[in-house]
Amino acid sequence: MIKRFLPTRETIVQSRLLRWLGPRIHDPDVWRVNRNSVAKGVAIGAFLGFMVPVGQIPAAALVALMARANLWVAAIATLVSNPFTYGPIYYLAYRLGNWLLPSSGTAADPRLPEEGTLEASGWVLGSLDWLAGIGRPLVLGVLIMAITAAVLGYFGVLLLWRINVILKRRKQRNARLAHERIARTP
Repeated sequence: MIKRFLPTRETIVQSRLLRWLGPRIHDPDVWRVNRNSVAKGVAIGAFLGFMVPVGQIPAAALVALMARANLWVAAIATLVSNPFTYGPIYYLAYRLGNWLLPSSGTAADPRLPEEGTLEASGWVLGSLDWLAGIGRPLVLGVLIMAITAAVLGYFGVLLLWRINVILKRRKQRNARLAHERIARTP
């Protein structure tokens, strides 16, 4: 089903814009839709979708080329994070990291300088401390979520692919048996 929406390998190989990628772009594994290349593509896309907030699609495409994973699946899988999901993802990542780090506690609120004072430097330093307090739990939470999404995506694709193959074989076997029954009846 996904094949009809993707450009053909020949179209991409002949593209002048992609020649800088060299022979790696000619590798058939980055264009095949099989269980291993799709599973690797989903894992790469999910991991980079969580870890790289900007430029995640080009990053996933480059990593997919290096890992010989399906390039289009890797690019599409990065869309697990998008402008609509950044807030919930980063909030959950912070909460997860804050829960896992024993000494992190909650980050202190930066205090605005009192009215009439020129202590803006104190406010800036307080804001930087606040961001540093958020940073460690946030990075840990995002890393754990990215690894979990990549592992679940990889093995989930393998499992769904296997289930699909089993169901197809069962359907073919049942059709063959029904055809044999019809042929045997006088």
